[in-house]
Amino acid sequence: MFGGALHSKTQMEKNTYCVHLVVLLCFFGMLLIPSSCQVDATTAVYIVTLKQALTSHYQGELSRVYNHFRRGSSGRTRLDKPRHRNVTKTDKRHGFNIAQVHDSLLRKVFKGDKYLKLYSYHYLINGFAVVVNQQQAEKLSRRREVSNVVLDFSVRSATTHTPQFLGLPQGAWFQSGGFETAGEGITIAFVDTGIDHTHPSFADDKSEHPFNAPARFSGTCEVTPDFPSGSCNRKLVGARHFAASAITRGMFDSTEDSASPFDGDGHGTNIASIAAGNHGIPVVVAGHHFGNASGMAPRSHIAVYKALYKDFGGFAADVVAAIDQAAQDRVDIICLSITPNRRPPDIATFFNPIDMALLSATKAGIFVVQAAGNTGPSPMSMSSFSPWIFTIGATSHDRVYSNSLFLGNNVTILGVGLAPGTPENTMYKLIHAHHALNDDTTIADDMYVGECQDASKFNKDLVQGNLLMCSYSMRFVLGLSSINQALETAKNLSAAGVVFPMNPSVNGFQLNPVPMKIPSIIIPFANDSKILLEYYNSSLEKDGTSEKIVKLGAVASINGGLTASYSNVAPSVMYYSARGPDPEDSLPHEADILKPNLVAPGSLIWAAWSSVATDSDEFLGENFAMMSGTSMAAPHVAGLAALIKQKFPNFSPAAIGSALSTTASLYDNSGKPIMAQRSYPSPELNQSPATPFDMGSGFVNATSALNPGLLFDSSYDDYMSFLCGINGSASTVLDYTGQNCLNFNSIGYGSDLNLPSITIARLNQSRVVQRTLQNIAENETYSVGWSSPYGVSVKVSPTRFSLANGERQVLSVIFNATSNSSTASFGRIGLFGNQGHVVNIPVSVIVKISQ
Repeated sequence: MFGGALHSKTQMEKNTYCVHLVVLLCFFGMLLIPSSCQVDATTAVYIVTLKQALTSHYQGELSRVYNHFRRGSSGRTRLDKPRHRNVTKTDKRHGFNIAQVHDSLLRKVFKGDKYLKLYSYHYLINGFAVVVNQQQAEKLSRRREVSNVVLDFSVRSATTHTPQFLGLPQGAWFQSGGFETAGEGITIAFVDTGIDHTHPSFADDKSEHPFNAPARFSGTCEVTPDFPSGSCNRKLVGARHFAASAITRGMFDSTEDSASPFDGDGHGTNIASIAAGNHGIPVVVAGHHFGNASGMAPRSHIAVYKALYKDFGGFAADVVAAIDQAAQDRVDIICLSITPNRRPPDIATFFNPIDMALLSATKAGIFVVQAAGNTGPSPMSMSSFSPWIFTIGATSHDRVYSNSLFLGNNVTILGVGLAPGTPENTMYKLIHAHHALNDDTTIADDMYVGECQDASKFNKDLVQGNLLMCSYSMRFVLGLSSINQALETAKNLSAAGVVFPMNPSVNGFQLNPVPMKIPSIIIPFANDSKILLEYYNSSLEKDGTSEKIVKLGAVASINGGLTASYSNVAPSVMYYSARGPDPEDSLPHEADILKPNLVAPGSLIWAAWSSVATDSDEFLGENFAMMSGTSMAAPHVAGLAALIKQKFPNFSPAAIGSALSTTASLYDNSGKPIMAQRSYPSPELNQSPATPFDMGSGFVNATSALNPGLLFDSSYDDYMSFLCGINGSASTVLDYTGQNCLNFNSIGYGSDLNLPSITIARLNQSRVVQRTLQNIAENETYSVGWSSPYGVSVKVSPTRFSLANGERQVLSVIFNATSNSSTASFGRIGLFGNQGHVVNIPVSVIVKISQ
C-alpha cells in the first residue's frame, strides 16, 4: 500500500528506509520519524487520480475485498484476523497489483528524484497520495495516465433520552423486535478520532442475546500497545488508523496523539455510541447517575477508521484512505461527523476527493451520513455539499437540566449546572471572592483572583461554611480558567457551595450544563447576575471610616440541577447548525440541491466518552460526556438508517434517504411549526419558523421512516448525469471517475435529479420538474396537495393516482415565476394516501425572474 523508490543506490536505500518507517508509523505504532520523511517548505501532499478506473468501478456493486496487511518482522503491531472472512486469492492479489502499478508510474515519472508515496487507493478510486514538490506535481499532471492532481486539504470534527424523544421504544425498536434486535447484522463505519474499546457501550457480553459476526463485513482489527489483541469483538468488529499525511507534515505529536485506533480525544467514542452503543449502559458522571444510555441501533456492529486527531483535525488524504478501506471491508453505512475547513475550489463543490470517494461508496450500496457543520446560522454556511451524501443539521430536544438560586429577599434566579443542591430549608451566607482574600493578596496583584483558580489566595476562615461567589468571565469560555479548578478551590476552603455570577462580557453565550460534585450554580445571564450582585452589595455592612466589610448579610440556597425535566418545547434548529442553500461553487452560486437533508437531536447529548480524553476539562476522566453539535446529530441518523437497512436490506442508499426525508416531521412537540434559532447571542430569544434551508425535509421520524409508502430512488448513473450537466464539467468528471460524459444523458438542472425535494436556484420564467415515485406498500390511492412559494405559481399533475405494490408514478410539477425576486421562498407538496401514508416534498425557489 505504501511505496516509493529512487534509481541511485544510496538514495534508494535512504528512501526505502524512510518509506518503511512511515509504514510502521502509520500502521504499526512507532512514534519517531526522521525529518527527511516529513514535508518540508518546498513539498506538499497531493492526491493523484489515474484515468483508468478500477475494474470494480464498472460493476453494479463493489463487492470484493482487497489489500490485507501482514505483520512485518520488526513491526510492533499486527492486524487481528476477523472471525468470518470470505476472500479469494484473486482478491488478495488485486490491491498489491494496483500498488505495483502506482509504484511503476512514480519511478517512470521521477526517475532519480525524491518522493514519498503515502497511500495507494485501490477500491473506490484508482490513485495514490504522494509527497512531492510543486514542479513534480505538475510533471505528474502532464502524464497521460494521470487524470487529476489535487493538493491535500484539512478537515475538522464538526444518549440517554433521545431514543425516547424519537419514540424508538414503542416505535422503530418495537417494529424491529425490540432493542435486543434493533440494527442487528448492520455494520456502521465511523471515520473519526477512533474509539475507546474498553467502554461498556462497545462490549459484546452485556446482553443475554449474543452478538453474531456480521455476514458481509471482512475488515480487520489493528493491534498496538494501547489497542491490544482482543480489543475488537463481535460488537466492535474492526478498527484501523490512518495518519500518513499528518505524519509527513510533522503535525503528528506522539505525546498527544495515539498511532492506533484508540481515541485520545473523545469525539469518535461519543458519536459511535450515539449511533450504535449498547442498550442500558448506566451514565454516571461526577458521581451522579443520569439514567441509562443507548445507541439508536444498539445491535448494530461498529467499525472504526481513525483519521482525525485531537490537536489538528485531519487531512483529506488520510480520510480518503479510511473511506476506501471501509468500502473494501463492506460496511453498510459510513458516518462522517467531519467537514472540510474550506469550500472546494474546483468547478463545483461536489468535485473534491472526499465527495468523489463517497460517490463510489454510494455506488457500492453504502449509505453515507455527514454532519452539516457548526458554522450557522448564516445562510449558505453549509459544509456538506453533494446529493449522494445525506447531510444532517442539529436540533434541541425536550430534556432540560436546570437549577436555581433562592435569595434571602425571596427572589429566585434560574441557572445551569449538573450539581446537587444545598440541604433543604437551610440558607447560607454569600461571600464574593474579592471579599475573601487573605492578607497577602489584593485585586491589584491578581486581576483574575475573582475566578477562584488558586485556593492559596483566600482566607479559609472567611469562606468555610459559606457560598463562595466566583466570577464567570470570558476566560472560562476560552479555557484559561476552569469550573473544575474553581470547585477544587471551594473544596479546599470548605465552602458550602459555589455560585458563578456571569461577567457582562460573556452575556448571550449559551452555556451547557456542567457536572459539578458540590452544590453549585452558574447564572447564565448578565441581568440575573446583576440582580444577584445588587442584593449582595446592598446586604453588606461596612465600617463607615475604613469601608471594610463588617458583616455579610446576603443569604441563599441552591436548588440542585441533577434531575431532568422533559417540558422543553422541541425540536428547534440550533443556532450553530449550518444552513442552506447548498453552495455550488466557491463564489458561491446556489445549487439546485437541498441541504441540509434532515435535522436530528444534536444539543446536550449524553454519550460515551474516552476515559483519557482531554478535549473537555469538565468531563476529564469520565466515561460519559454531554456534547453539542451537528457531530452529535449525524450519528442519530446513521443509527436510524441501520434500522431501515435491517428491515429493507435491498434498499439503495437513495431509497434509505428518501424514506427518512419524506416521513420527517414539520412540527414540534407542542404541535406548532419547528422553529430555528437565528443568532448566537441569546438564541432562544431570536427564533422564527424553520425553512427547508434550516431543516431540510424536517425532523427525523424514525418510526414513520420504516413505513414510507412511496420512494424516490436515484442511482450512480443519475448522479453522473447530474455532474455531467454542470457547465464545463466533462473533463473534471473524467479526471475523477475515469468515465466519459458522452456515456451519460446529462440533465439540465440539479432539480431534475429524482430527489425527495425540489430546489430551484434560478427560476427564469418557467420550468417543468418531474419526480418518479414507487409504491413499496399495499395498493393505495393518493391525492396531491401543495402550497406555492411566494412569487411562484405551482401546478402538479396528476392530482390523484393509484398504485399497486411495486408500481411507479411520474409527477410533473410546473413552476411559473409571477414576480421578480432574489429572496428565497418556500412551499411544499404533500401526497396523502388513503391507507395513511403521507409523503412530504419541500419546495425551495431562490431567484425568480417573471419577465
